[in-house]
Amino acid sequence: MLYSNTQGFGVDLVLLHGWGFNSELFNSLIDDYKNQYRITIIDLPGHGKSANVNGGVNEWCNEIIKILPKNPILLGWSLGGLLAIKIASKITLSKLILVASTPNFIQTDFWEFGIDADNFKQFSSTLQLNLSKGLKHFISLQTKDKSELKALNKSIEQYPATTQALNQGLEILLNTNLNNQFKKLSVPIEVVLGKYDTLVPIKISHWYHQNNIKTYVLNTGHLPFLHQDFALSSILEVKYNSNNT
Repeated sequence: MLYSNTQGFGVDLVLLHGWGFNSELFNSLIDDYKNQYRITIIDLPGHGKSANVNGGVNEWCNEIIKILPKNPILLGWSLGGLLAIKIASKITLSKLILVASTPNFIQTDFWEFGIDADNFKQFSSTLQLNLSKGLKHFISLQTKDKSELKALNKSIEQYPATTQALNQGLEILLNTNLNNQFKKLSVPIEVVLGKYDTLVPIKISHWYHQNNIKTYVLNTGHLPFLHQDFALSSILEVKYNSNNT
């Protein structure tokens, strides 16, 4: 069973976090927007307070779907964005928001907008040697807000992801290609990217633009929503700006 929590009033907005983290990553976002949206956070399988779920991307998404309110805005960060794309191909959403995410994380001969699989495996292996320490260091590179860092570090220590979930998540990231499903989506889509993101190459902004997806680029790394310039209400109105890339 997956953990979820709902706060606020307004249009339903659901937030999906990424690999290794938990939904408390979004606490500052909830504080900023709970008066504008009814926000539901969900811990991915085996992450945070959620139990493991056997299987892969389909099984994970099916469990998440059980919790979703009707016709929500679905925001997914990193791995959460990949799952959100899959969910959008299964059910009706009012809007899909991808933050530092992509329908295919891994570079291939036919997909130049991912990262090298070996580099990705090395990155994830280094993190898993000491997951708590690795995630804390990763966050420290994204924000200098000391109170925010302290809160996030506490949640990382308190709710570590299970080994099974980490392995499943990596398997999903390494082997899931949703390019074709993404192109077939009819839901409105917004994308927020970090200009200095090392996991989602910024050149993917051109691919999103070619597919008529509203895209906004912030001067951040892989965690744009921790940056002071991240304004959800504004970002949803911003169109692709080629000068940002």
